[in-house]
Amino acid sequence: MSNEKQESILILDFGSQYTQLIARRVRELNVYCEIHPYNHAEKALKELAGIKGVILSGSPFSVHDKDAPLVKLDEIRGKMPLLGVCYGAQLMALEWGGKVGKSSTREYGRAHLKMVDAKNELVAGMSSETQVWMSHADTILELPEKAKLVASTEDVAAAAFSFNGEKVWGIQFHPEVYHTTEGAKLLKNFVVGICGCSQNWTAASFIDTTVNDLKEKIGNDKVVLGLSGGVDSSVAAVLLNKAIGKNLYCIFVDNGLLRKDEFESVLESYKHMGLNVKGVDAKQHFYRELAGIEDPEKKRKAIGRVFIEVFDAESHQIEDVKWLAQGTIYPDVIESVSVKGPSMTIKSHHNVGGLPDHMKLKIVEPLRSLFKDEVRRVGKALNIDDALLGRHPFPGPGLAIRILGDITADKVKLLQEADAVFINNLKAAGLYDKVWQAGAILLPVRSVGVMGDERTYENVVALRAVTSTDGMTADWCHLPYEVLGKISNDIINKVKGINRVVYDISSKPPATIEWE
Repeated sequence: MSNEKQESILILDFGSQYTQLIARRVRELNVYCEIHPYNHAEKALKELAGIKGVILSGSPFSVHDKDAPLVKLDEIRGKMPLLGVCYGAQLMALEWGGKVGKSSTREYGRAHLKMVDAKNELVAGMSSETQVWMSHADTILELPEKAKLVASTEDVAAAAFSFNGEKVWGIQFHPEVYHTTEGAKLLKNFVVGICGCSQNWTAASFIDTTVNDLKEKIGNDKVVLGLSGGVDSSVAAVLLNKAIGKNLYCIFVDNGLLRKDEFESVLESYKHMGLNVKGVDAKQHFYRELAGIEDPEKKRKAIGRVFIEVFDAESHQIEDVKWLAQGTIYPDVIESVSVKGPSMTIKSHHNVGGLPDHMKLKIVEPLRSLFKDEVRRVGKALNIDDALLGRHPFPGPGLAIRILGDITADKVKLLQEADAVFINNLKAAGLYDKVWQAGAILLPVRSVGVMGDERTYENVVALRAVTSTDGMTADWCHLPYEVLGKISNDIINKVKGINRVVYDISSKPPATIEWE
């Protein structure tokens, strides 16, 4: 499954909020794909081997904007199949002689296709009047001379078109979103039927190819890896262990910001997995460096810096280490590429970059091509324990970004206790595996309460629980009231210093999953 040998689809990103969804849908067909910014197109076409087709994403821009993202489509046309989605379709139409202008009505939301050419291979097998999702202000007013109409809707004359005798299509709706009910069928028609991809990109093939690649790349060199207790670093460690065995040295740092008893329990589970792991207690070092810092970004930077200091000191105790392994996954890679429009960097990432020059280690990232759910599937194929694979995602900076304001050891202990009550109740109610991510947040707020006959003035915690598939978007969980009631009572009664519990009912977007 290394992209040097694998068939692939190239997705050029013009900044659409849905671009990653296109990639997810292609991956669900067991076909490898990569997202590259539109302005890296030439480089991507040279470097990504085995390209069987190209998809152009949507964009928040208009093709007529002064700074509209543009790409030389003639370098792709005729060499491989091409599918333009929304902005991508409008760009093709404009570049090849058609007309694009403002739509007379805002074309946003559900619509129904009327097939003009139901036999066209892009829409073959799709139902008449199938529902699609529109999201654009411009529309194609006139098709290029060699283009022919494939489908329309009530408001959009050129909802889908193709070019006579060419493997080129444009669609003004989004097949990747849930509301386009047969979008998966259309994408399969393009990726499998038109591009001829063989659908052989599976967890098993990924493991075989990656282990072989790691053996070849690393040889007899030593590799050091920072474990976090999470799914990504654990799967990366097992893959590397499979490839290089005892030449992998794992370091698990207790930054004092983990969940209650997590350092001891996770360290024990790693030893049972046959990994060569050293645990390092660095709690006080982190607390000292975080003292008085309230700004979320400064907290992240401080934690990243101290982690590197601790990790560097530990790795220097291992002789002749040549490689640093990281559990970087694909969304980290995409979000860390900041160009005009696409994939703006939202926050500092713990895994991507940030290493001091003096470490002079080569980087190996076995999971950098995978989304989170794909990492879990690979972990399952590696027979990693379900309890570890099913663990909720946990942020790199840990509880530091769930404590709003400055960090102290007392605040961490308070939040650890409240968080443990929350998570244990979810497990007891059989709800933990139905939630993507859950945690308690300590607010910089104190509220008046009454306990017995005494008036209290104590801390407030917010509970956060969301459902998601990859963390890119998320909905708040509709947990049963009786479960929320029990959690609230247990926290207030068992955790001294908290007298009020609230529940966060915000979705992402517009809110993020974490509060900082």
